[in-house]
Amino acid sequence: MTRTGRVAGKKALVTGGAQGLGAAIARMLAREGAQVAVSDLNGPGAAAIAAEINAERPGTAFAFTHDVTSEAQWNATLEGAVEAMGGLSILVNNAGIGAIGTIEDETLDNWRRVMAVDVESVFLGCKLAMPFLREAAPASIVNISSIAGIIASGNMVAYNTAKAAVLMMSKSVALHAAASAPGVRCNSVHPVFIKTPILDPFIAMFGEEGAIDKLARQIPMKRIGEPDDVAYAVLYLASDESKFVTASELKIDGGISAY
Repeated sequence: MTRTGRVAGKKALVTGGAQGLGAAIARMLAREGAQVAVSDLNGPGAAAIAAEINAERPGTAFAFTHDVTSEAQWNATLEGAVEAMGGLSILVNNAGIGAIGTIEDETLDNWRRVMAVDVESVFLGCKLAMPFLREAAPASIVNISSIAGIIASGNMVAYNTAKAAVLMMSKSVALHAAASAPGVRCNSVHPVFIKTPILDPFIAMFGEEGAIDKLARQIPMKRIGEPDDVAYAVLYLASDESKFVTASELKIDGGISAY
């Protein structure tokens, strides 16, 4: 793919970057000219993505083992990324987990785990990265939520709640930044079903073809999304092309939210 340098000179941190959406986002930002810190609880996986990027663009990517629920590890990862890249101008809070469960069968332990990974990690990232982003402005925070943060389901009580929280947190962060950190923007991205490992449990139940067909039938465009569908959205929000876009939610959903 031709590089056009849409984020040339930018310095990005992508959490949950060892696979799926995070890996696609990291590759996209690097391809378009950014340096990228790839962080993940799976340190070897993050290192593999960074090595893949560096094979194409030497010295562009850096890997960090990162538990996004830990404030101490957030501080260490941010400090390491800023030292490696010379600053931070893009934060992509992508790390997250799914959860199936109704209000009656969801457990408190799993509820707390989902909130820690899907909500508290975004809070920590936005809070702790803000001084670095303010210094590097123009800068952008992109929080990966889900269409499940907009459309509810009876059997996803924890996940719906967490992803809706990310939507509203992003707006609050954006308003704070507009007042106190000029040039720092914050937006959320809301994908529908994307072909990534998060669908593996569903595929295990129905088989790959059956699962994808079942999901695609719910979407007006009659297909599920691909990782680059989301990566291109993040690229736009991370770039200065979107310099007047903040506190917005970008739906990558094939039209499903129009119902």
